[in-house]
Amino acid sequence: MRIYLASRSPRRRELLSQIGVAFDTVIFRAGERADAETDETPLPGEAAVAYVERVARAKAEHGARILGWRKLPPRPVLSADTTLELAGEIIGKPQDAADAAAILRRLSGQTHRVLTGVAVHHAGQTEYVLSTSEVRFRQLDDEEIRHYVLSGEPMDKAGAYGIQGYAGLFVEYIAGSYTGIMGLPVCEVGELLKGMGFRF
Repeated sequence: MRIYLASRSPRRRELLSQIGVAFDTVIFRAGERADAETDETPLPGEAAVAYVERVARAKAEHGARILGWRKLPPRPVLSADTTLELAGEIIGKPQDAADAAAILRRLSGQTHRVLTGVAVHHAGQTEYVLSTSEVRFRQLDDEEIRHYVLSGEPMDKAGAYGIQGYAGLFVEYIAGSYTGIMGLPVCEVGELLKGMGFRF
């Protein structure tokens, strides 16, 4: 049984492969021609929990529409969205290097939540699950932040860091799903897919 993954993320591809899920990728347009259906801009006053659910569901459902337009074989479409929440505020991907540095300064010495919503659309239905983890950073100094931003690693990641990379040095404590913090909680994904008849 194969699925479609509606994501550009190399980490999500790696994690699906790790648990033995065969998949093909559905790619959405980006930049000026980006699909309006998958816009990741938070709505005014939107809570982080509502935000990740809305975006994950939208990606899965739009991915299924693309399959129909391209007349591809119908299979489950899996998507995910990850965001950080700090003091009730959504912290998304940095706009530029200065924004990445500012985000990391805010996370320094603080505990934040990482929310990853996972949606699977199949046969006209969308199933959804949320993974919530807590991460605490040790105190970071300006030189560490500058060095990390220069590496380029923070630039396409929610909260301006990847726990599986160099930023692992910053993490003092986690509670929850390590793979969820990476962007795809494999335990929850496995349960969703089993509910649709997938056998591991």
